[in-house]
Amino acid sequence: MNPTTNTLTDTEHITVLLPAGRLPLAIMAEAHHLAVRYGLEIYLTTLQNLRLLNVPKTAAAEVRARLAALGAEFKAPGRFPLPRACVGGPHCNLGLIDTKAVSATILERFAGRDNTKAKLKIALSGCVLSCSGTRTSDIGIVATRNGYDVFAGGKGGPAPKIGRRIKKDVTETEMLATVETLIDFHDRKTGTKQRMVKLLEDPDFPFAEI
Repeated sequence: MNPTTNTLTDTEHITVLLPAGRLPLAIMAEAHHLAVRYGLEIYLTTLQNLRLLNVPKTAAAEVRARLAALGAEFKAPGRFPLPRACVGGPHCNLGLIDTKAVSATILERFAGRDNTKAKLKIALSGCVLSCSGTRTSDIGIVATRNGYDVFAGGKGGPAPKIGRRIKKDVTETEMLATVETLIDFHDRKTGTKQRMVKLLEDPDFPFAEI
């Protein structure tokens, strides 16, 4: 984990990764216990992770160890980003896919990568309403009635951009292959960190807008 350090209070923040935004009960209970013990705040991040705020540096190793013993994994440089996912089917009557299962498939294929550059964001939506922000993420995956649409180059911030659609109604296999091509391209063209939108006009960008 690469903590954000508060030099005034000698504390750091610890971010626990939550695939598909799901918080295991055991980790939730232990996070609550640690928060009470050390007077921490718990923040649910915009990327659907759990962050313990202002952990005393003297307690940070213990906090990580206790959560890791329950299966927790932590934010760290180079880790493949967890897709931000809507709740999906069957929990939403508009959801066309089980976003938890598709997110797990994506992570199973890519989580072993250890050179993914910072700032890359992936979002997964179970329908075209795109509640998870697929069109304002570097890579957006949207379930349709005929497969998946894939978007590239979206971003939020003070100058938001809507991503380009580069695949329409493709199979899950082709969607995964498209994501892999985009990740490889981003890794190859990026030194440290860069949003995908800055690479869309690169002459080697592998996909046309459709």
